[in-house]
Amino acid sequence: MLDLRKLPLEAQLTALLDGEVSPEQRHELEQRLASDENARRLHEQLRHGADFGRRRLDDILKEPVPLALVRSIKSTQLPKTSIAQRATRPQVKLAPSGPQALAAALILFAVGCGIGYFVGTAPDADEIATTATTNTAPTNTNDWLGDVTAYQRLLIRQPRHLVEVPASQAEEISSWLTTAIGVPFRVPDLSAEAWTFQGARVILGDSRPVGQLVYSNTDGDIISICFRKDAQPPETDDFKETIKDEIGLVTWHNAGTSYVLAGPSAEATLGQLAIKIATAI
Repeated sequence: MLDLRKLPLEAQLTALLDGEVSPEQRHELEQRLASDENARRLHEQLRHGADFGRRRLDDILKEPVPLALVRSIKSTQLPKTSIAQRATRPQVKLAPSGPQALAAALILFAVGCGIGYFVGTAPDADEIATTATTNTAPTNTNDWLGDVTAYQRLLIRQPRHLVEVPASQAEEISSWLTTAIGVPFRVPDLSAEAWTFQGARVILGDSRPVGQLVYSNTDGDIISICFRKDAQPPETDDFKETIKDEIGLVTWHNAGTSYVLAGPSAEATLGQLAIKIATAI
């Protein structure tokens, strides 16, 4: 194991935070922290910086993948060159020597310590965000899209219990949803696009009833058309595509009714499908 005594104090404390010290080295560093106020202050700054970086990384990982990127990956063609042909090409292996590996490790150690130190001394972004939030009034309390997304995830996890009323009871679906939602509609026929109508259900979106028409395909994918009556129309009736993790949403508005098509975010035809649904529903 690397002799930490030969490294700067910042590197030693960073190794302690990362759990990369032996029991003896941990004991020595803890004794120094107990007796050295400057070491304790530096340790706290490094710990704060590490926590800050970890939180920021978690936030980045939670951000949805751009819809364009997901569809680009799905539509990418496989390389035409066979794996066997590529395997015959000479490969260059880089094997650093012992001194080179040690030097690289020390450089990375120093860079990590510097980043942790300067980030640790900076103001916490959570405090800045909290201050900004208190000075900014919410612009939209309507969270029905979040409810639609949650119900779509529930459908994906329970494919054997998709609907309340099956597609075979078309007349009941029509009268039931029209009465419950207050919106006349027709069930779009999407069989040409390989989507089979499974049935309907009523869900709640922002504490208001929402009609949900559920479809599936032979791959086991599920899409749903959700609609509700809106007293106040939005500023535009254009189709808008958004993505929430694995769920893709296409929203539009027409004649006092808001619509959402929810489906897999990797499905490249959601936008075109929504346009067809808008003319058929």
